[in-house]
This record gives sequence, C-alpha cells and structure tokens, in this order.
Amino acid sequence: MKVIASSIRKGNVIEVDEKLYVVLTAQNFHPGKGTPVTQVDMRRISDGVKVSERWKTTEQVERAHVEEKQYQFLYEDGEGFHFMEPETYEQVTVTEDVIGDSKVYLNDGMLVHLALHNDVAISIELPQKMTVEITETEPVVKGQTASSSYKPATVSNGLRVMVPPHISVGTRIVINTEDNSYVERAKD
Repeated sequence: MKVIASSIRKGNVIEVDEKLYVVLTAQNFHPGKGTPVTQVDMRRISDGVKVSERWKTTEQVERAHVEEKQYQFLYEDGEGFHFMEPETYEQVTVTEDVIGDSKVYLNDGMLVHLALHNDVAISIELPQKMTVEITETEPVVKGQTASSSYKPATVSNGLRVMVPPHISVGTRIVINTEDNSYVERAKD
C-alpha cells in the first residue's frame, strides 16, 4: 500500500527495494526555502542494519502489509521475549534486536502491540504512558520552587528521569515511554 512520506510514523514497516524496514524515527522538516522533506531512520528487518533515508514529504513510499495484534508479555529467557495473544493463547517469541531499548519497560502481564509479517514479530509498540515508582532521588532543597528546575530520579525499572523537586522516594509517577519524560504524579 502506497502512502505519502509525511505520514510515516515510528513503528511503521515500509518496503524499500524489496526489503522490509521498521521505522525507528521519522521527522518532517519544513525549511523556509526549498522542498519539505521527511527524514527517516530505520532498521532492516532481515539483518538489523540501520539506515537513514530522506524523501520529499509528498513522495510515495510502500508500506508493507503487517498484521498488528495486542499481546501480553509473559517472560524473558535465553531464546528471547515471550508474548501471548490473549484471545487464542497463541505464543510468539520475539528476539532482543526487535525489542531493543523497550525491554526496560516490559513488566509481567503488560499489554503491547506487536507487528507481525509472515508470523514473525518485526516491531513492538508500547503504551505511550506508564506508571512507575521513584526508588531513588535527591532530597528537597529548601527554597527551591516547583517551576525553577527538575532533579534526577531513578525509577523502579532502572531508568533515570528528571522530576519536579516535590517528588520524593516512593511516589508513583507517570512517564512518557517515547522520551522517558515525567508527565504527572500517578492518580492511583
């Protein structure tokens, strides 16, 4: 299926020169002078090689037919990461190069979207927001206002996140999984 380059998003699977690529990042640039372009960083599925490509935003790009389904994360072992389709209980094993940096977010029972091409998982899409607990952070400094600055904190999955000064150890917060940024204090 042909789509215009400006509609390509992270996680999409596209076909270039009869090879499948999963999109890692996609940015649209609109210079003041000249033609708007879409810069795409992608990974070739067959061998894991990373490639950068630039197209005019109106150029046609072939988007591969990929089946996207929701799967539940079960466990990780020497073979890879195991997921189960909740309705059919069918299991699929995903290699570490497909999971990539997303593995720090995976929790038992977590629901994710997997893109499958010919019954092989080729990309993973996490929930955009996730609730985690602060395990380590600096104490509040007196006189520091909430708007002045953020402080570093370590969360339950080992990530480092910049949080407002009023957040302390044990507080549950919501983070954005795309850029590890603080969104808000958890409401639960």
